Amino acid sequence: MSRPTRRIVFAITGASGAPYAVRLLQILARSQAEIHLTISPSGAAVMRQELGLAVDVRKPNLDDLMAFRPAWSAATDRPPATTVAPERIKFHRHDDFMTPIASGSFQTDAMVVCPCSGSTLSGIARAAASNLIQRAAEVHLKEHRKLVLVPRETPMSVLQIENLHRVAQAGAVVLPAMPGWYHDVRSLDDLVDFVVSRILDQLDIDNALIGRWGER
Repeated sequence: MSRPTRRIVFAITGASGAPYAVRLLQILARSQAEIHLTISPSGAAVMRQELGLAVDVRKPNLDDLMAFRPAWSAATDRPPATTVAPERIKFHRHDDFMTPIASGSFQTDAMVVCPCSGSTLSGIARAAASNLIQRAAEVHLKEHRKLVLVPRETPMSVLQIENLHRVAQAGAVVLPAMPGWYHDVRSLDDLVDFVVSRILDQLDIDNALIGRWGER
């Protein structure tokens, strides 16, 4: 059986930054990639707190996620991706170590953890997986596949900085959720899209969410 053009693992954990996660999922769903999604209970709690979005971590309603727009969003020119082929998004429970993404024999192209909580970072950095998310990240490191971690924490302790250093040495891309302001920012949507665009670039997913430097 032929593989999809791209196979991406996407994990959402309990750091602040739920708008980045939901927007990234919606854009990935519009690509031709096969998305393997997993959400931690803390990730779901943050989505409820920051967005008012209720997510069942055992069996999330993907239609709700695809159609969601934050109350502050002015992105009326970007319709929600409500016609995503269900076979393109495969959900895995955060506590299920028997799913394909827990094994290096299951071929993937990349993984992104957005946002990446401090506890998730620590588990990955110490190779001490306590859930599927951390295990899948370890798989990507040991198989030398692209792993993108999106922390959103400030200030950072020395221990967190050391963990970031460890995962970077192991081959991960550390991409903090630090939006730039040089792309003609007019709304919160622009700041969210800046970070999402940089993540998509790392995943080799074409996008035009922001104006590129020198192309405006």
